[in-house]
Amino acid sequence: MRILPSNQPLPVWRSILFVPAVSDRFVESALKQEADVLQIDLEDSVGPDQKEFARARVAAIADRFALAGRQVTVRVNRPWRLLVRDLEAVVRPSVLAVALPKVPDAAFVQSVSEVLDELEHENRMVRGHTRIIAMVEDAQGLAAMNEIAAAHPRVIGLIVGAEDLAVSLQMSVDDDGLYVPNVMAVAAARRAGVLPIGFIGSVADFKDQDRFRARIRRARKLGFESAFCVHPSQVPILNEEFAPSAAEVAHAEAVIAAYEAQMSSGKAAFSFNGRMVDLPVVDQARQIVRRHQAVQAK
Repeated sequence: MRILPSNQPLPVWRSILFVPAVSDRFVESALKQEADVLQIDLEDSVGPDQKEFARARVAAIADRFALAGRQVTVRVNRPWRLLVRDLEAVVRPSVLAVALPKVPDAAFVQSVSEVLDELEHENRMVRGHTRIIAMVEDAQGLAAMNEIAAAHPRVIGLIVGAEDLAVSLQMSVDDDGLYVPNVMAVAAARRAGVLPIGFIGSVADFKDQDRFRARIRRARKLGFESAFCVHPSQVPILNEEFAPSAAEVAHAEAVIAAYEAQMSSGKAAFSFNGRMVDLPVVDQARQIVRRHQAVQAK
């Protein structure tokens, strides 16, 4: 069995739309959306008495999404007995990653990775194909966030689960309580070289689109690259706000061009449109251009 290199480039994701595995209506609706990722859900949107039914459906749904050219992930369940059954059902070429809820520590990620190794071998898949989105949702996981993000080469992203974290910390789901955990998540993700996913707020709050847009705009400023969403109306907002605007790209390109012109005359710092420009400013401009090019390439 071939082993997938651990230095695979990160995907360009902006929007990750939840799709309950038990709902034909939501499956059909998901195919009409422009979400970068369709995330089949086996966890919170599936009742205890429907877990087996949902698990039996997930392979056909994932294959259908992939055949339509969509990227597919699956959120599985946390208790080990449910988790192992879920993994047995979802490890297949059409599923790029599993979202693991309530990750307590790095050892848990490593144990799940061993199960994935076995299942990929049994299914004659490339080892390492199935990546992991680690969801930090309680006080224990919060304390181990740095280790979780760097726990295994399979880890592709890190996200804070607002509602479950609020229960664990006995706090409100609001900006005051969620700010620090989310900023910690961005730092942990960047340190480990994985995607910082999320925003400060509740994923369940989708009615006020203006408020949601403001949250995502703030999230991008804080360093996030993508987010989960539960409603189709959120998808275009995520796609727009997690990509540089035309004005941002034009300004970044102008900064880079001015810097290169100044460097040719021996100047490493100069004034541009009333602001001092030096190498860190140029590096930020280059990040904007690279992100724009990556989004356009999709």
